[in-house]
Amino acid sequence: MALWGVSDADESKPKYLSDADKKNCIAKPEGWVLKKAVGSRNLEEILVATGANLATGIGQADITDIEWVTTAFDKSEGGTLSAIVRFNENVTVSGTPTLSVTNGNQGSGSGRGPHVLAYASGSTTNELTFSLAIGAANAATNADDVLSFGANPLAHAGGSTIVDTAGGGNATITSASSIGTAAGTITVTA
Repeated sequence: MALWGVSDADESKPKYLSDADKKNCIAKPEGWVLKKAVGSRNLEEILVATGANLATGIGQADITDIEWVTTAFDKSEGGTLSAIVRFNENVTVSGTPTLSVTNGNQGSGSGRGPHVLAYASGSTTNELTFSLAIGAANAATNADDVLSFGANPLAHAGGSTIVDTAGGGNATITSASSIGTAAGTITVTA
């Protein structure tokens, strides 16, 4: 890792990657690894070999990205809010951590939200999926409400844990508001 420093931060990742590949580049014991993908890359590819201690020697897993899976939400139909939280290393989940979605209450009325998405899948990978089903015409949202992620939306609920798979220490679950802002928003329709 001498060329990229002894860090698992995004700025330490190999620089020549496309935006899509940056999301799929994670720290593992072997070095920086590009995860296998659909299509021509069906095996993991080691980009920078650093020896046996990269994932344990450069710190715990950190949140690098939050992304909406849900692209639209209609109050009259209801549906599932779903999002992915990406870490720079593989993490192992126990219990049911949660992801909070801020409801800006731009629609008529007030007092709606935050919505709490429960962990759904992804343990032992670097991508954790969170979801929440909301029934049709539910009072949890109104038309024109804007749903977003703020700073530190991830939480350990009921004793749940998220740990670095390689190192075993607790993953860092705090994140800057800029990570939530980069995820964008969903405006609820009627």
